[in-house]
Amino acid sequence: MGDYFNLNAAAPFKISDDERQAIAAKIDVDELCDLALTLGNIPAPSRSEAAASKFVFDWMEKEGFGPRSVGATPSRQNVIGEYGGAGDGHNLLFTAHLDTESPTYEPDLDAAKYRPETLANREWLECWLEDDVLYGYPIANDRGPMSCFLIAAKALKQAGIPLAGKLYLTACPGEIGPEPIEDRRGVEYLGKDIGAHYLFHHGGVAPDFAIAAEGTDFGLTWQGCGYVVFRIRIFGQGIFTPILDHPEKVSNHPNPIYRLGGVIEALHEWSRAYEVRNRYETPGGISVPKVQIDSVRAGIPYSFGAGTEVCSIYMEAGLTAKQKAADVQHELTRLLRTLDLEGFDIEPLVVRHGFEASPDAVAPLVAAVDAATELTFGTKLERANPVYSSMWRDQNVFNMHRIPAVTTGMRRWRPTKKDLGDSALIYALTALAVCGRAEATSGARPITSVYGDSPF
Repeated sequence: MGDYFNLNAAAPFKISDDERQAIAAKIDVDELCDLALTLGNIPAPSRSEAAASKFVFDWMEKEGFGPRSVGATPSRQNVIGEYGGAGDGHNLLFTAHLDTESPTYEPDLDAAKYRPETLANREWLECWLEDDVLYGYPIANDRGPMSCFLIAAKALKQAGIPLAGKLYLTACPGEIGPEPIEDRRGVEYLGKDIGAHYLFHHGGVAPDFAIAAEGTDFGLTWQGCGYVVFRIRIFGQGIFTPILDHPEKVSNHPNPIYRLGGVIEALHEWSRAYEVRNRYETPGGISVPKVQIDSVRAGIPYSFGAGTEVCSIYMEAGLTAKQKAADVQHELTRLLRTLDLEGFDIEPLVVRHGFEASPDAVAPLVAAVDAATELTFGTKLERANPVYSSMWRDQNVFNMHRIPAVTTGMRRWRPTKKDLGDSALIYALTALAVCGRAEATSGARPITSVYGDSPF
């Protein structure tokens, strides 16, 4: 493995060169590209994943992976397919998300966030192949990697390689979001709670290891950030405009909107220090918890004449696997008390902590990906760029529940057809190295659990 990982572990099962060649021969890159483009061109913004979910279900059914749908709501279903389980191997779960970042396509909301030319970008919903490069947000995030592990499973099956352990193929809604906040609440606005998290508890899966199939430029990480979304409310007084006397200092203005400048300046300086102070590095990745103000709300535009008494700042702060939201709230409260404010409050509207795998527990999976990478590229597996371990990805769901999980996958942006083919081969070889070949499990090395002395 790359120098960063420093893990003394081997993959649970060895892969022969004959097996590599047999699997590689069954990966049809044109078929993979067509699948990624077809799936990617099904519009699936968050909360609108139903058509893409059905497509994946139908594809799995046609290919003989026995799919089932499990969801919190009829329109937002997780899809679970299976392959293998004919012997005594480990169970491996692949997951990828159906939803893709995009505008809301509610005109009033989008007009408050996006420039017209941004809204017109065709890559929000469209994917295409041009000069051997695949374009479109859905390919990058996350139906390109999803297509790679689907074709990987098909290649294993067509190569006549039965797996000893069970391979789960899962497609989930809601990984990107949204989150229920204020006037947008209820089941309809649930995001991560109804995706991989719901699937883990209600999907009939029992993985020993999990891979969140996402673009990492072929690197790997076993840690990820969560986040907390704070609403900071600044209070003031509503004064009828004709009788308003402007104070000399902005900080003394009765309308709290006028105090935003000083508050934002203080939050900006705090954010810069916070990101440096909480940088978290392990052999499995580097997490930098970033901070940004996402939204500001104040007053009622059509009910004017007296300013406003409340101005709200909505700010997200990343949380590494070593942080908790309460500590960040205490810091911000102390900061705001140093400012010249008439009154304020701060409330965490959303809290999702970050998680990491135990290095010992995840080591066999990392060794399997490393072996697959070396068989594919002739080079060692490397640690993923810090951006990939500084965001939420669904490996967090599994690491949260003590299922060792990583995220790894193809080139994130503008992948080539070859990138998809290489990623599919790595996924297939990893599955074989983790699950084992059914008729060859007797010679496998036992892997000792970090939770006890008995083998898994």
